[in-house]
Amino acid sequence: MTPGSNIPLPTARVTVDVAAPVRLDVSGLLLTADGKVRSDDDFIFYNQPAGPGVTYRSGGGTAPDAITVDTATLPPGIEKIVVTASPDAPGQTFQGIEPTATIRNADDNSVLATFTPPQLGSETALVIVEIYLRNGAWKARAVGQGYANGLAGIATDFGVTVEEPAPAPVAPPQPTMQPPVTPPAPPLSTPTPAAPPAPPAPPAAPAPGAGKINLDKGRVSLQKNQTVSLVKGGHPLLSQVKMGLGWEPAFRGKDIDLDASVIAYGPQRNHIDSCYFGKLQIVNGAIRHSGDNLTGEGGGDDEVITVDLGRLPQEVTGLVFTVNSFSGQKFTEVAKAYCRLIDAGTGEELVRFDLTNAEAQTGVMMAKLVRQFSGEWDMTAMGDFVKSRTVRGMVKPAAQAL
Repeated sequence: MTPGSNIPLPTARVTVDVAAPVRLDVSGLLLTADGKVRSDDDFIFYNQPAGPGVTYRSGGGTAPDAITVDTATLPPGIEKIVVTASPDAPGQTFQGIEPTATIRNADDNSVLATFTPPQLGSETALVIVEIYLRNGAWKARAVGQGYANGLAGIATDFGVTVEEPAPAPVAPPQPTMQPPVTPPAPPLSTPTPAAPPAPPAPPAAPAPGAGKINLDKGRVSLQKNQTVSLVKGGHPLLSQVKMGLGWEPAFRGKDIDLDASVIAYGPQRNHIDSCYFGKLQIVNGAIRHSGDNLTGEGGGDDEVITVDLGRLPQEVTGLVFTVNSFSGQKFTEVAKAYCRLIDAGTGEELVRFDLTNAEAQTGVMMAKLVRQFSGEWDMTAMGDFVKSRTVRGMVKPAAQAL
């Protein structure tokens, strides 16, 4: 689905689960025709997991949290249920960790639709989808409306009393309990879907380099923090890729020994294994290392890591590609460091990220691949420096960066 699009619901019971590379807090709000809850009891979340016709289910960190809506048992007067999400870590934004909502038939778990809000930046909470009543029929709409003041901003905007002092007092353009200024959603025949109720502040603009793109137009050159979805035309693109990493000494005639590695993580950022020059294969050979290059001289990639995405076990949900200077030389002594993702079948370069800045550190996280709940993979350019000469010292900061 795309923002504003809608689908009819063929079943009375639907589940909306929301997945992201980080743990999320997911909630549901029951709204009347004026866009407000009737009371705080209509706010369904982890501390209040059940309400009339709406329930919350925790994924426990290993699966997405979910909201289930039974439209047949919703109270009279409830015309909309909005599903929201915010990162569990305080203050964390959605930049680079775009969530995916999957709308399912709650009876057989079949997928009805998926939606990933595009162009996210400084938002700390989102209204992702809404289940709404129109002309006697229930529908689902993709929203993707962002808030910069967290879940409390969403809650207060829909009439929930929030006692937390920090986020709630953000000055909105209108009083919290005032009816929303946005008119009701248009009838089904109107080509443009209705906008969600006006948030307390306009959505924050995405930071430079943020937002997700795809490979429809061919090779992509990424900027720091930019994300590319490894699909073309909406279909899975490839099953095996190569990550080529290269560098050159900044000073002619001076050798520099850098080591490329990849660290594999599970859904709770748990370290599964690391592939590097001392361990050339991990996860039953699904990830393989080309071996150590001691100088960085010569054309082409200095070290190559091959990843068979189709053979990776389901427990592997994130990969972070790193480069370390075992000899202790700093990255200020390195020129033209880069990473590039290659289609292992055709040799075609798909994505490239050139490291344009350098810090006097001995390690750098170049890029990450993150498995989406839909099964697709996203690549994000990182370029974050760390004080570590070996991959072992990269495990913790790389986990935090997922």
